[in-house]
Amino acid sequence: MAQIHGGQIIARALKNEGVDALFALTGGHILPILDGCVQEGIRVIDFRHEQAAAHAAEAYSRLTGKLGVAAVTAGPGVTDAITAVATAHFSGTPMLLLGGRHLLRQELMGGLQEIDHPPLLAPVTNWSGTAWQTDRLAETVSTAIRHAYTGRGGPVFLDVPMDLLFDMVNDEGVEFPANRRANVSSGVDSSTLDRIIALLAKADRPMIFGGFSSGGGTNRLVEVAEALGAPTYTNGRARGSLPFDHELAGNHSRSAAFAEADLVLALGVDWDFRTGYGRKIDDEATIIQVDLDASRIGWNRPVDLGIVADPHTVTEQLAEAFHRFDRPGRSEWAASIIERERARREELAAEAESDEVPIMPNRFARDVAEFFGPDSIIAVDGGDIVSTTARWLQISHPGHVLDPGPFGSLGTGAPYAIAAKVAFPSKRVGIVFGDGGFGFNGMEYDTMVRLGLPVIGVMGNDGVWSNIKTIHRMFFPDRLVATDLGRRPYHDVVTALGGHGSLVEEPSAIMPSLKAAEASGLPALVNVHIAETMRASSNYAQ
Repeated sequence: MAQIHGGQIIARALKNEGVDALFALTGGHILPILDGCVQEGIRVIDFRHEQAAAHAAEAYSRLTGKLGVAAVTAGPGVTDAITAVATAHFSGTPMLLLGGRHLLRQELMGGLQEIDHPPLLAPVTNWSGTAWQTDRLAETVSTAIRHAYTGRGGPVFLDVPMDLLFDMVNDEGVEFPANRRANVSSGVDSSTLDRIIALLAKADRPMIFGGFSSGGGTNRLVEVAEALGAPTYTNGRARGSLPFDHELAGNHSRSAAFAEADLVLALGVDWDFRTGYGRKIDDEATIIQVDLDASRIGWNRPVDLGIVADPHTVTEQLAEAFHRFDRPGRSEWAASIIERERARREELAAEAESDEVPIMPNRFARDVAEFFGPDSIIAVDGGDIVSTTARWLQISHPGHVLDPGPFGSLGTGAPYAIAAKVAFPSKRVGIVFGDGGFGFNGMEYDTMVRLGLPVIGVMGNDGVWSNIKTIHRMFFPDRLVATDLGRRPYHDVVTALGGHGSLVEEPSAIMPSLKAAEASGLPALVNVHIAETMRASSNYAQ
């Protein structure tokens, strides 16, 4: 019979759930958790800011299908992480945030960093609570994780009083739960599948819009698209589900397809600001919407067939069932949408030939996309520069474009990329920054240097909050304020931290500088001076 402390109980409970990495910023309230991870063989990745640690946990979950876990200290440690938790909440990403808490024995005595955390986290979590007994810590962790996988999935928060973590108990008196959550995803029954197929079979102008992630598994969306001959659009975590050069993969013609399609197969998407609240779709079109969250079905526009199920599983079912009927192949309408897609790509390609200085955004985006190619993992962190670059990225694997989702958080680039490099050390991992986005968590280059993570960052630096400046100029043209940043030498910051930094002011230098950054074997930032984009769009790819 051995004595173990509360931190080791938590670590062992996490290990039993398949957790192999903990993203953290150290603090006195959580030291036993870190020690427990060392004893249980869970890798600890330590950051410079709690927000970054929690962002990384979300990205790890998205990329691997394993539970991403972050641990932060009490008070400001927890409050610093709330933005990242909210980001995961609006993206439907399962993750666990562990927070330290003041001693139970000093409750309401004004101890260091005393605050009741769970009410702060409750609006942006599937579950938020406090542990009260050391010998029940494993059970409480299991409860939290079970809630992380309810519905679409989402973040959960558990704060653990410091004395519970340091307290010692006999390990024989601790129950470590197993098999306490669902392990089979929900598809549709045969009659519902028949209804879906019947609607798809009679549609003349079907399109697909996918937003679900395969969670590290196989994604069969391309098979469904080819069976239907349907133009297919993806956003967020579904980007890359079709190879970037697949003839059915749309990036520039989504609004036209929405307006003209007679059927939309919507798989795990929201009718929110990114999609015009669903109002771009023709009123007479048939809508089949599949989502794990019943409250998202029919949100902002009516549906004809609303199905509460896992879009990933339903896609697999459709891929297996499409042999049951024959479509005439790609329709004339689909061909016309594809032609409009091709024409728009050619227009952008012409714009990208520019040798102007400052460098035009499309030239920047084209060269960056060509460098990273189809197999990299790319974190994107910014506004207009991300919107522009996203149209060029060649990523052809689901989940390999890491954007912050509908919450629109800045500062996700570095932590997302760190998580990607931890999960897939042999993969090329990159970040596309705006200069504004870099300012939030740029110090995490120190984390990359300390941990030896050679991530390649590239910044489109126009020296302004471009998206906001455009809007500001529209409404208050004579009173611009808080819109200009100036072109700062951010690459020198990375060099000073021990990484590789370079400045690019000529278009011809973009590609050689990116290659030199990769060859350095160091965390790198290529700071590219670009012209102001001056666009007011906040959507990634229309």
